[in-house]
Amino acid sequence: MGLPSHDDLVARARTGDRTAFDALVNESYALVYSTALRLTGDPEVAADATQDAYVRAYNSLPSFRGQSAFTTWLYRIAVNVCLDHLRRRSRQPRSLDTAVTSPDDTAPLPLPAATQTPQQETERRERQRLVQEALLRLSDEHRTVLVLFDLTGLTYEEIAQVTGVPLGTVKSRLNRARLALRDELGPHLELFDPL
Repeated sequence: MGLPSHDDLVARARTGDRTAFDALVNESYALVYSTALRLTGDPEVAADATQDAYVRAYNSLPSFRGQSAFTTWLYRIAVNVCLDHLRRRSRQPRSLDTAVTSPDDTAPLPLPAATQTPQQETERRERQRLVQEALLRLSDEHRTVLVLFDLTGLTYEEIAQVTGVPLGTVKSRLNRARLALRDELGPHLELFDPL
């Protein structure tokens, strides 16, 4: 007998099987945390939001009806938790010099491609830093659609389900978000390919 399917794990988790839920957490954790990190910009807040999202998901499993994919439902919970954390968090001034890292600061930096020069690698890291800073200056709505579409790879339809807004709103919000991001990156556009 092989490993249980994703759908089997969801069905078992809905009946209270913690082992099945743990398996679902293991297969989705990296993407949920990454999404939370991009939405919040803070590794500690992202870790807390990810944990809170899984607690909410576990407690809400009996009400999951399967009208959307489990991962779409989970993303909706995670996005809502992140937005709740952002609303609760006081607007303390933050240094933009603080790098976004893993929660335990042990994540190794990715090795540059063998064809990249040190100059190219430095420019790549600078672009990543500038994009993350620009994302954090966008509204929650704009940041959410950009992260879900461009960084997480969800479809328009999945984003509509996650955010609870109509499909047309998702498309127009994504367009406005990209324009806002371009404006935020304006002084640094020479470091990027055409957006």
